[in-house]
Amino acid sequence: MENRLKSFLFMGSVALAMVGCGSSGGAESRTQNATTNNDTTAMALDTQILEPLTAEQKYSLSYMWHEEKLAKDLYLELNKLYPSNQLENIANNSEVQHIALVQNLVEQYDINITNIANYEINYSSEELNNMPVGKFAVPEIESLYNLLYDKGSLSKQSSLEVGCIVEVTDINDLDKYIAIADTNQALVDTFTLLRAGSYEHYWAFDAGLKSMGVGNGCCALRSEYCHPEYPQ
Repeated sequence: MENRLKSFLFMGSVALAMVGCGSSGGAESRTQNATTNNDTTAMALDTQILEPLTAEQKYSLSYMWHEEKLAKDLYLELNKLYPSNQLENIANNSEVQHIALVQNLVEQYDINITNIANYEINYSSEELNNMPVGKFAVPEIESLYNLLYDKGSLSKQSSLEVGCIVEVTDINDLDKYIAIADTNQALVDTFTLLRAGSYEHYWAFDAGLKSMGVGNGCCALRSEYCHPEYPQ
């Protein structure tokens, strides 16, 4: 079981090479870095024995699977209105991999994350894979999806601003869930990889906004979405 997890994380995960500080690439190059570095870079992880999950840790897996689905669904739906490299490439490449990474761990633990009131029900790939676009088992995620879709549908600039919001939200939640993962290294490694991807996506959306003439990029939004400290 632990070897299967290691193999999945090593070969098909969201391990990303960060853009160098001196890079002068624009929106297109940042989008490529955010979505194609998976093909050339992988983070080697030690073989791990899966530790039992607390109820809070089970919820963290459920929440992050649905939050990654939110990103994929939202970006693809907004891309239908305002096509962009950022929305399309990040959704079809990275977010698909993010979902698969969390789902693989959920499968290893054999828990159901669509009935969050009863984790005794077994894992069902069919149930997860057939969940409709814009529908989620976590009410907070579905409310957030609807709110962000309404904002993103206003204009192309708004659609990229939504990307900034989603990625900052992801990073904040992952920081919280990495902390409660405690000594469960499989959770820590999985969430750390997701966070690395979200850093890249944030800068891709930031570059996309700047290429449209929004000089401050993501920082043009409220202060909570301005994060120059994020790794580049």
